[in-house]
Amino acid sequence: MPRISVEQIEACGVVGAGGAGFPTHVKLKAKADTIILNAAECEPLLHKDKEMLRAYPDEIIAGLQAAKELVGAEDAVIGIKGKYHDVIDLLKPKLPAGMRIVELADAYPTGDEFILVYDVTKRIIPPGKIPLAVGCVVTNVETAYNIARGVPVTEKFLTVAGAVNHPATVKVPVGVTFAEAIEVAGGAAIADPVVLVGGVMMGRLSTDLSEPITKTTGGLIVLPRDHRLVQRYSLSWDAIARIGSSACDQCSFCTEFCPRYLLGHPIEPHKAMRSLEFTMMGEANFIGTQFCCECNLCSMMACPEDLDPKNVCTQNKRRLAAEGRKWEVEANPVRAELHLNNRRVPIGRLIRKLGLFDFVNKGPLVPATCPARRVVLPLKQHVGAPAEPVVKPGDTVNAGDVVARPTGGKLGAVIHASITGRVQSVDGAIVIEA
Repeated sequence: MPRISVEQIEACGVVGAGGAGFPTHVKLKAKADTIILNAAECEPLLHKDKEMLRAYPDEIIAGLQAAKELVGAEDAVIGIKGKYHDVIDLLKPKLPAGMRIVELADAYPTGDEFILVYDVTKRIIPPGKIPLAVGCVVTNVETAYNIARGVPVTEKFLTVAGAVNHPATVKVPVGVTFAEAIEVAGGAAIADPVVLVGGVMMGRLSTDLSEPITKTTGGLIVLPRDHRLVQRYSLSWDAIARIGSSACDQCSFCTEFCPRYLLGHPIEPHKAMRSLEFTMMGEANFIGTQFCCECNLCSMMACPEDLDPKNVCTQNKRRLAAEGRKWEVEANPVRAELHLNNRRVPIGRLIRKLGLFDFVNKGPLVPATCPARRVVLPLKQHVGAPAEPVVKPGDTVNAGDVVARPTGGKLGAVIHASITGRVQSVDGAIVIEA
């Protein structure tokens, strides 16, 4: 396989496919001794990473190997749940020298970068830092696949699950609607569905199925509007604050479950809850919330009163960021050694707690796709500044053509046409009709 360059990865518009969409070419300019492929995929009902490893093992291993060489790593690790024996058995004979598999627990949030790095290396990323601070780079399964392909990113893999007729992992053109992706999974099994985009724990609620699939859409969980998760995601901040201030009894279960607290970070969600109850609260009660990873375990699993410490933490976190306030502090590694492994939340138990046990927990990769007649390509599908259009209404483009790119040295990623057609508009998003 020819050597892959950072410039080629940049030209193809590769971004982190499983999270915020950090431009991959920037990440791979760093130097690290360890690179980790994050195949933990701990969000309930999502199966994309495992299915891609089963279908495209050679490409994903090649992409990881290319990333390993670019960052100069001596060690490359595939982190995957130990229960996926068939995938592990498929991968092992294919691994090159300097690449290994670490079997992970079937628990949430094993896929969190901080937890993953600790599980693989026993290194604790300092509060407020990134994996590079401890010599690691973490990349996503689909990102590795896109690195190896060496062609513009115009398609997206995602799991469509929940209240659909045939839960599946599907491949669709970037820019098709949620509704079109759901149809590839046999369509919704309920009337008037809504979706949790990205997962039930760290995703967001959308009631608009005409929204477009982007490079970072990892899953759609289809639910009825009366599902309790939909009701929770629909609560206003005023309601969250009012209920929390009247009902929180400071039991501290939210803190005892918090994965960052268990890594030794100075975040204690039960103290953040005090910010709802007292006006004279003291800095220590909330300043540690800047280290919240927003995994939602405190709200969705730990709190016995169904309160929402996660949103309290994130509100404080946003305020601290807006005020430019940071707390430089080290982690307490003793806490991780004592408590972390004993307080992991099994995925099966989490599924029951969330009211998802009636849904099929499978997502096989299906070959069917949707013939897109129209796509909407948002100019911001990545961390950094929105890309700037290089096309105008009326232009004809072919699938794979560059339609927007970063300018002025700003952090960003190139965007390509995902279908052949005519540009209809470029206002905030590029709309192309076949």
